[in-house]
Amino acid sequence: MSDSPPREPRSDAQAGDRNAKTFGRRRRGGGGTREELMVPRAEFRSYYGRPVLKPPVWEWKVPAYLFTGGLSAGAALLAAGADLTGRPALRRVGRTGSLAALLASVYLLVADLGRPARFHHMLRVAKPTSPMSVGTWILSAYGPGVGVAALSEVLPAGLGRTWPGRLLRASARPAGLASALFAPAVASYTAVLLSQTAVPAWHEAHPHLPFVFTGSAAASSGGFAMALVPVAEAGPARALAVMGATAELVASKVLEKQLGLAAEAYTTGKAHRLRTWSERLTAAGLLGTLVAGRRSRAVAAAAGAALFAGSALQRFGVFEAGVESTKDPKYVVVPQRERRGRR
Repeated sequence: MSDSPPREPRSDAQAGDRNAKTFGRRRRGGGGTREELMVPRAEFRSYYGRPVLKPPVWEWKVPAYLFTGGLSAGAALLAAGADLTGRPALRRVGRTGSLAALLASVYLLVADLGRPARFHHMLRVAKPTSPMSVGTWILSAYGPGVGVAALSEVLPAGLGRTWPGRLLRASARPAGLASALFAPAVASYTAVLLSQTAVPAWHEAHPHLPFVFTGSAAASSGGFAMALVPVAEAGPARALAVMGATAELVASKVLEKQLGLAAEAYTTGKAHRLRTWSERLTAAGLLGTLVAGRRSRAVAAAAGAALFAGSALQRFGVFEAGVESTKDPKYVVVPQRERRGRR
């Protein structure tokens, strides 16, 4: 027999203490005791260590497509204004640059699709609820005017005296103005396209991405024209660059401050490095444009190149933030819990 003293019998409350430490606590009421469960907060894990969402399989062609589309839209807008105000050098650079950027954008989009016929298939239907379908039709309406206006600028003098050449040049202004009407939609629809996906960093940023992308498009096209057009004719390009760079920098900071948890995807890792350099180059280009952009061709070219590069890095940074946000379950789980709690 053991010499240890006998244990005292435990009450029901004492017997539940160990479980209460783990699962909850017991409360006494008029009818006795009852247990209130307190479930520990779940960890952000998924089966077999896999993410909740699959990362996008897109390559560098997609952020490049986002950039060239915005560049084309801004250049078309500049070209239309230059045509109406008698700035031939700015008009020529805007029209030809807009077509070159558009062709690059279409190539990048079709190459990412894998099979060119897939782009043709998207023209078989018009679905207003699909950003991809709407964007396809916007590009289809925008592209012909850009092409006609640009071809009129590179038409040889001999062909210009023939009746097809005269018809092409007579159609250049209406075609350029028509493309300018669709330019704002071309510059911003890709932001809507991204924000309608399930990627957390893009979906949560849907109120801010259109402002970031539109400002980025204006900054890049303004910088592009500043680098190639004499300062005497580049006044509208400088104005567009200043407005675009300011809008891009402000919208980017607002996105970081108001996005909540998903802002971490933009402020950490590769996305943060790309966007930091984007902000530096855009700020430097903005400063150079304001200080000496109208007096020095060299400063204008350098500032324009900085704005151009900063805009491109902005698109790549946003793309990388989206990819990273699919790799951590918390970017999916926490917003869902917050929305459920608000309801």
